[in-house]
Amino acid sequence: MRKVLADQYAEFAAARAAHLYRSACLLTAGDTHLAEDLVQETLGRLYISWHRVARVGNPAGYAQTVLTRTFLTHQRRRSSTERATDVLPERADGAHGDVSLRLTLMEALARLPAKDRAVVVLRYWEDRSIEETADAMDASSAAVRTRCTRALGRLRELLGEDLTEYVSP
Repeated sequence: MRKVLADQYAEFAAARAAHLYRSACLLTAGDTHLAEDLVQETLGRLYISWHRVARVGNPAGYAQTVLTRTFLTHQRRRSSTERATDVLPERADGAHGDVSLRLTLMEALARLPAKDRAVVVLRYWEDRSIEETADAMDASSAAVRTRCTRALGRLRELLGEDLTEYVSP
């Protein structure tokens, strides 16, 4: 039985790792190293409790919730504010869309508080409902609605008039 569960977990992890990494990159506002750490910790936590998670109706949603809560826990740590540099390195992979727009959006996301950033990523990137977002963040639906309004307003301020079309709900 353990072999079956291990195989199921390995298949799930291989299928969802890239999606979790993309979400983690957004949550961390482009900090790829922290994103990798968050995904690794998330997958580790899922492995430990896979015998329960495998029975859940939506293990992918559960994994996303674990990732979000892991990110929020990390943000509460004092060491989470330490940064080696405040300048993003130049990227050579210009094949995927407008690089300057992507960097501008990542910088704006980085300037949002952690919970506001999590709300924006879950609601608008992951396209989750308010209730699903509230559940993932362990908050009330009203708190998520308020945070969405505030976070989008703050993003619009940060991006200015030129880019607000990219941040409309």
